[in-house]
Amino acid sequence: MKKKLCSFVAVVMTCALALGGCASATPAESKSSAGSAASGAAAGAAKSDVKLTYYSMWNETEPQGQTITQAVDAFKAKTGITVDVNWQGRDIRKTLQPALDGGEEIDLFDEDLDRVNGTWGKYLLNLEDYAKKSYDTTSSKPFTDVVSSKLIDLARSLGPDGKLSTIPYQPSSFLVMYNKDIFSKAGITSVPKTWDEWLADCAKIKAAGKTPITEDDAYIASLFGYHMARLIGKDKTVAMVTNKKIDDPAVLTFAQQWKDMYDKGYISKNASGNIYPAGQQEIANGSVAMYLNGTWLPNEIKGSAPADFNWGTFAYPAIGKDGDGTDSNQFGAQCFGINKDTKHPAEAFQFIVWMTTGEWDTKLAENSIGVPMANDATWPKQLTEAKAAFDATKTRYPWAVGMENDSDINAKIKTNFALLVSGKLDAKGFADAMKK
Repeated sequence: MKKKLCSFVAVVMTCALALGGCASATPAESKSSAGSAASGAAAGAAKSDVKLTYYSMWNETEPQGQTITQAVDAFKAKTGITVDVNWQGRDIRKTLQPALDGGEEIDLFDEDLDRVNGTWGKYLLNLEDYAKKSYDTTSSKPFTDVVSSKLIDLARSLGPDGKLSTIPYQPSSFLVMYNKDIFSKAGITSVPKTWDEWLADCAKIKAAGKTPITEDDAYIASLFGYHMARLIGKDKTVAMVTNKKIDDPAVLTFAQQWKDMYDKGYISKNASGNIYPAGQQEIANGSVAMYLNGTWLPNEIKGSAPADFNWGTFAYPAIGKDGDGTDSNQFGAQCFGINKDTKHPAEAFQFIVWMTTGEWDTKLAENSIGVPMANDATWPKQLTEAKAAFDATKTRYPWAVGMENDSDINAKIKTNFALLVSGKLDAKGFADAMKK
């Protein structure tokens, strides 16, 4: 497709680039106000003859890394801007801060949205002015109008001084992931919205010869946190961790309900001893119907699950009148941050736009079976139902509803839940053990 030559306020340049066009993610018009680059106020036009250094949380061999590699090459062909990716993997949690403190030339980096804003907030550039601009892939609309407002609002709420200092991408949500074929064979025509409906469906699944649900050590704390929040609400649940007292009377209710699940044969016999990723393999092999997990699960088990695995998703059911409903769920994202000391803020943001809108946002979602960031992007078919649950979410839970914020509490949940669902601990014993 032929493209017209781009023009910018304050800089006039003719694009003589490899694909014969101007950058898909270049600013469509300059709307910046005066100010320093360090504050994000001087959101001017990007230049084409620069090199960006990008510290990435991915490994080059992961689907995300492979897609980013292709996107970087396409970005250079379109814009002339080189992006040098430093593949850090999950070690970025250990390596990024020393590199920033040591003055290494890092233009942008990525990791979990909460962690970037919470741990590395002081290194971030304010992106408000850049995000207000329109770009070629955003048509005439500001960038913030074409990507998920829910995630942008979350990034602002987490950012230094409530300012937008990170741009989310690869969003995710923590929901019940299930095998739709098992539900269909069990005669289940709609997902459960209440605990009574949940139990009724578990009975049908067992009668159909399948195990209703599994769990493993990686997500037990999240299961406990979700269930407690459905019983007493998010605030009271998180407060128990803050106060280091898991002593609400609802803890006994949780134990009674999950002991009942165990007694009726609704939870996998392997759940008490499952070490990650053993639980998700029970989903992959088709022996178990449900697993409270994240929207990343289809990608994680695509190598062991059938290619035609029929994925479904729904929000954990409502339980008590004092608890949260199905519109309360954990969601988040990875995110891009720009180093406040970068010499190339406009170019770094241009690359972020490249990755979060248009072709490469879509390809990243497709290749990783993940959630796209742009509003007009199509979610992978495996996550169609996840989109409905995500869109309906009004209240955000923190990760594990706070239950992993304290290592001792996290360990107690794992130990005592395993004893509960193996018949070695009764409900009262569980509640008493959690109080100690």
